[in-house]
Parts: sequence; C-alpha cells; structure tokens
Amino acid sequence: MRPTLVFQGQTIGADDFEARWRRHAGALAAHGIGPGDIVALMMRNSPDAIALMLATRHLGAQWCPVNWHFKVDEVQYVLANSGARVFIADAALLRGLPGLDAAAARVWTIGSGGSVGAPGDAPGHRSDGVPSVPAWEALSDTTAPLATAAEPPRGAMFYTSGTTGRPKGIVREAMTPEQAVAAAEMRRLAYGSEPGMRALLSAPWYHSAPNSYALGIAQASGTLFVEDRFDAERTLALIHEQRLTHAYLVPTMYVRLLALPAAVRERYDVSSMRFVSSTGSPCPPQVKRDMIAWWGPVIHECYGASEFGYMTLLTSEQALRKPGSAGAPLPGVVLKILDDEGRELPRGTPGLIYLDQPATPDFSYVGNAEARARMQSAEGLKTMGDIGYLDDDGFLFIVDRQADMVISGGVNIYPAEVELLLHTMPGVADCAVFGIPDDEFGEALAAAVQPALDAALSPDGIRAWLRDRIAGYKVPRVVTLHEALPREETGKIFKRRLRDPYWAGRTRRV
Repeated sequence: MRPTLVFQGQTIGADDFEARWRRHAGALAAHGIGPGDIVALMMRNSPDAIALMLATRHLGAQWCPVNWHFKVDEVQYVLANSGARVFIADAALLRGLPGLDAAAARVWTIGSGGSVGAPGDAPGHRSDGVPSVPAWEALSDTTAPLATAAEPPRGAMFYTSGTTGRPKGIVREAMTPEQAVAAAEMRRLAYGSEPGMRALLSAPWYHSAPNSYALGIAQASGTLFVEDRFDAERTLALIHEQRLTHAYLVPTMYVRLLALPAAVRERYDVSSMRFVSSTGSPCPPQVKRDMIAWWGPVIHECYGASEFGYMTLLTSEQALRKPGSAGAPLPGVVLKILDDEGRELPRGTPGLIYLDQPATPDFSYVGNAEARARMQSAEGLKTMGDIGYLDDDGFLFIVDRQADMVISGGVNIYPAEVELLLHTMPGVADCAVFGIPDDEFGEALAAAVQPALDAALSPDGIRAWLRDRIAGYKVPRVVTLHEALPREETGKIFKRRLRDPYWAGRTRRV
C-alpha cells in the first residue's frame, strides 16, 4: 500500500502518503476505532479521502462513503442506520447540512483549516444550525503513525438505494487470507493493475466501483491522479501531458469525450493508455465502438454489484465480436440462469441471473435480513433481479433488470424512494416514478403525478419541492400531471403504459 498521489498539481510521494494514512489510522485508533467499527466519510475526491479509506481498512474497521449529494435527512439516516462511531466530512459539505444531529456519531470536519464555525456563533453551535465541530487535522497531524495492522481487513460499507424507500447498508464479513489474494487478482483483471501504472480517477469516490479502483491502485503501488470532478478536455490533457496509462471512466464520460469537437480531440495524444475500466452502467455498443476506434483496444467493461463485486469482464476485442454483451465470467465466478422455480435454463434462454463471487466476502443488510434472504437461491447463489441469458460461448447478455431500478450516469436510483416522498407532498393523490431514455446519461427519471381534487400543482413546483428534500440526481427530470393514472385490475399502477411511450423506437439493452 504505497501509492503516489497527484492532486491539483501537487504530488504526494509514496513515503509521505503512507505516513499520512498511518497518522489517520493512529488518530482513529486513539478515538477507539477498531475491528468491525464503522467510520462514515462524506468527502469529495481528495488524497485525504483515499488516506482515510486505507487507514480504516488498516484497523479492520469499515469505511462508509456517504453520497455528497445527500440532504441532511438522508445523511442522518445513514449515520443512525449504520451505527457509525465517527463521521468525517469536508467542511464545505458539512455546512450544507443544517440541523444535523451530531449525537449519532462523533463529527469531525476536514479541509477547513480549523473547526467549522462562524464569527459571532456561540460555543457549540452555528447560526445556520450546524453544530460546531473540531478539525480532524488537529488530531491526525499530532498523532504518531500506526504501524500494526488489524487482521483480517474489511471492505467498505456501501448504501444502496432501497426498493422500499430507504437505502440498505451492506455489511461485509471479514476477508479470509484466500479471499484477499483472490480479490487482488480480481482487481488486477478488472483494472489492469500493474506496478508503475499511472492511473486517473475522476468519478465520485463514494460509489463502490471508483472506491474499489482507488484501493486497487493503492495495492499496486501505482501513481493515482485524483480529480475532484470529471472534465472531458482536462482528461485528455492529463493523459497527454502526464502519459497516463490507466483510467476509470463510465459510459457518460465516454459520451462527453466523444462530443468534443474534432479539433479538440486531435490536439491530444492518448496513445499512452493501456487499460480503461468501465463499470456502473452498460455502455451502448456504438459508443464503445467509437471509443475503441479512437483510443484503441483498451476499453474494458465489467458487470457486478456493490453486494457481489465484479462478475464478468468484456475486453475491447470481445465487445466488437459480441456487441451488447456484459462479458464472460471472471475466473472462479459461478454464473447460472434460473427460472422462477430455481431450475437452470439452457443457453440462449432468458431468466434470472444468479451468481457467486468467491473473492468477495458474504454480506448482510443492516436490519433487513428479509431482503437478503430473498436474493439467495437454494444452492446459495445470489441475484440482483437482473434478467439475462448466456450464449453458446458463455457470454452474458442482460435483457432487463429489476423492473423499477434506474441507472442514470452509472448511479442506481430506486423510484420507490422518490415515490415515498412524493406521497407526502400536499396535493399529491398518487404517483409513479420510472426511467426514460437519456442520450447522455442512459436513463433519466420521470414522474407521473395524479393531483388531488382541486390541488394546484405544477411540474416545476413538484420538482422544486423534491429538490429541497432529496439529492438532486433523484429529482425527476420530467414531471407530467394526470387526471387519473392507468391501473391494473388489482388497482396497482400500470407503469409500463406510462413508461413504454418514451422507449418507443429504441433498442433497450437494460
């Protein structure tokens, strides 16, 4: 674990970075953090975000990345549900959480140069309702680096969007030594990890795949260029100027790169790139072909989930030969297509995708054993509800997924969470939220709303009301008003009738 980091033009050498994350580990240990504890982190991409991840892992604790788009109620829920003992947040992000109850976890700020507070505030509180909290650096910078590591290490505790309105926390078992070796090999295959690699990470660190990517680069002791946000031309400039060899990109980023004027694209040399990892959402075949034509056969796509890890890998050569495929199973992965009765289906026949990844420790959901049990087959395989088939060569094709889940720009969104909130809005009699096509993000969210009798609602008013209460990416891009929503004989809203017109004339891979 001796990576070199480059951030905002500043290089942190391997020795200095190791000392940094070991000081973080010492400070966490001094605060009582040990094996099995949860450390919540709400931080933008930065060296300290990566350092705190390594520090927490070093202690055998779990880090819980918190989506920085979350509103205060969403953050409050994660802190309480996870049982986090420590919450460390970027100062700017913490100021955006008025009314945060610090009782659920010990709260620290990082990156402020001092405690969060404003002139004139009384001790212990702010005028905007955010509690005054101490600066983490004041503790970590004065703490001796911690040398001894706890065994075995644990992974992150991610929160997935919840099908019933609340996100689910994933609690992983500790890794066995064999799993640690297998996981490192899986990252090597999925990310092309190798000594001396010069890798770019600009996708949000709080997502599981970018988080895993950062860990993979750290394990390879490579150089990681950390960007706090994605910018298409800056990405090309970094590759050109720094001779980068590896990158983590998602399909939305490919679209934005390809949208640059030809004169801009031709200005930069990308021939140094050897391996580009793409996960999160399926990449449209034409987008992939265009990227391969431009960058060469360096584009790789993985299919997986936060719960399971990576399951399949698709190389550039395979993508051209098997357009639309999600790839072939990684070594050791068991993948079967089963019907509703648990019987294995023949090649070419769609059914539920069930998998097992031995490199990934088993997991549970915090306080939701029922949801975990529903995912498992009689022989112990697990499913996310995706529908697909295996072709004669053993390549996976995904034809549908959990009916309601939307993947927008690589982010999983469950409409039920938005519907639950909309039902509390004054004037809303009923609603349905679903995914519609989007040329840049793959999918966007739409809401069909049935106003109560005599209610004065407008699409813009509904969006504004939601924007004050949930993360912006969960706010439907399209809102339509309906005198009555279509219903099945059972009374359930017939979402397909609302959704299908938007998808008419499109080939839908997922």
